[in-house]
Amino acid sequence: MSRKKGAQETWYEAGLAHVWLPYAQMKTMRPPLPVVRTQGCRLVLADGRELIDGIASWWTACHGYNHPHIRAAVERQLATMPHVMFGGLVHPQALTLARRLAELMPGDLDRVFFSESGSVAVEVAMKMAVQFWLNQGVRTRKSFIAFRHGYHGDTTGAMAVCDPDAGMHALFQGLLPQHHIVDLPQDEDSIASFERVLERHADEIAGIIIEPLVQGAGGMLFHQPQVLRALRAAADRHGLYLIFDEIFTGFGRTGTMFAMDQAGVVPDIVTLSKALTGGTLPLAATVAHARVFEAFWSDDPAHALMHGPTFMANPLACAAAGASLDLFEREDRLGQAGAIAAALSAGLEPCRDLATVADVRVLGAVGVVEMAGDHDCDLLRSKFVERGAWIKPFGRTVYLTPALTISEEELRVLTDAVVAVLREIPPPL
Repeated sequence: MSRKKGAQETWYEAGLAHVWLPYAQMKTMRPPLPVVRTQGCRLVLADGRELIDGIASWWTACHGYNHPHIRAAVERQLATMPHVMFGGLVHPQALTLARRLAELMPGDLDRVFFSESGSVAVEVAMKMAVQFWLNQGVRTRKSFIAFRHGYHGDTTGAMAVCDPDAGMHALFQGLLPQHHIVDLPQDEDSIASFERVLERHADEIAGIIIEPLVQGAGGMLFHQPQVLRALRAAADRHGLYLIFDEIFTGFGRTGTMFAMDQAGVVPDIVTLSKALTGGTLPLAATVAHARVFEAFWSDDPAHALMHGPTFMANPLACAAAGASLDLFEREDRLGQAGAIAAALSAGLEPCRDLATVADVRVLGAVGVVEMAGDHDCDLLRSKFVERGAWIKPFGRTVYLTPALTISEEELRVLTDAVVAVLREIPPPL
């Protein structure tokens, strides 16, 4: 219900009555914090307080906020061409970015389809895999193998390959297409279960989709590179497409430019987003292997990929992404990720001795404290804010994914806040 704005109302009070916030029960949630400025690794609130951002705005701001090189690139592009449709037209920023991304990819991952969000990038990847078979005249391969604790987005197709039970999308099970959700093949039992699904259903499966090395929103769960090699071998045996969802893990987050680099594996399709533009503008990419693209290269118009987001390849976003790649080339971001890994390991180590903690784990610039029981995440978040840290736990997971440019002092504020707050929490009953 709308209401009149009083003369004394602030933008916060007047606007909050009309916005619908994500992942929140707005009736009972603690009020969101009003941010008026960002700089480096800091959020500046309306009351003047500064918080060290421990999650880099959902892992996007890999170079910190307001990096002058990215800002200058966007400003130049804004003066020239803020947007142009990508249907029947192209522009230098998109083509240059596509070439640069292809050069970063292993093997023959060399065709880039742009979109505006990670969820859409996943939807496009799934459509590519299914239509590959349709273009061959095979109409039975329309399902996927995905993994428990996996998360690939909130749109309908992406939800369908997320964990149906432990994830946030169980409510929509009756709506979603049915896929094969199995345990990651990491031990004798899970490998045998995975192989049984392949043997029974290979002729109806189009591909396998996984977040390489880290299942992010499913609990920041890690797995070994060997799992990716096993999936590549299985996909090859059964003629399936292997999709790596690098939306969270890409661009230095796991300590290498891409998580797949640590396995020496070339998937058939890769999805990218999050840190692609350095946290500046929305952009995503689905990068396909040459053999995938070849199935769409045809005299038959029906073999084309019929997908086209309105703002795909937005020039401003492409300019930001190009500038972000410049920074990875010019500055030692991977070295910084390694230093962050060492600092996270040392700084979070005291949590291992707490009765409230089940596990502490670190991979690259990802630090995770898994709680032993359920806790009030809103309360935890408010306690972190009191200590000058913006940390947003979910479920039983308290995690840090800071900008790769964070200073030692700022990172210490974050790890100290985690240790101090978790020491205050009573152990589970």
